[in-house]
Amino acid sequence: MDKEWDMIEVLRHARHDWLNKLQLIKGNLALDKIDRAKEIIDEIVLESQQEAKLSNLKIPLFASLLLTYNWENHFFQLEYDVLEVDGNSCINQLNDKALAQWTSTFFECLNASVKPYYENHLSVSIEPQSEAARFFFDFSGIIVDKSMLNEFFTSIPNFLSVHLHEFSDMELGLEVFVPFSMENKK
Repeated sequence: MDKEWDMIEVLRHARHDWLNKLQLIKGNLALDKIDRAKEIIDEIVLESQQEAKLSNLKIPLFASLLLTYNWENHFFQLEYDVLEVDGNSCINQLNDKALAQWTSTFFECLNASVKPYYENHLSVSIEPQSEAARFFFDFSGIIVDKSMLNEFFTSIPNFLSVHLHEFSDMELGLEVFVPFSMENKK
């Protein structure tokens, strides 16, 4: 997995992010761009709601990976969305450590496979279900080393079911299905 964050580093990054957001609002207000300042506030509210949903899933290692990923230098930007299905909001029956390790390895492989300094973007959607969780990974950008990703996808751990929906030089779409009954398999 990536870097272990201590409490002071987490607080420093969170404070830095909030100060940047406040500066954006303040700058737009100074330029009398009231509508843009309101849009930024709405974006902050939506982002905070997604952070809360992710934190409430009770998979702290996976959540920490997503919450802190953009704090480090990578060749793609990450965003995430927690979908609410049938009122399910907790997927703590998953093997959090194994899921976080697999996802971190996937991110490392993807990061090494894309064109550096290009507008590469990965969206992760999380769909809790009654007996499982589905994770949708949608990448857009430029993939320069498909062979590395192909090799990665040939060694999927048995606790995951991975279905590639799209895999081209500019897109990658996959669905990862993790049943709760497979929790302790590695």
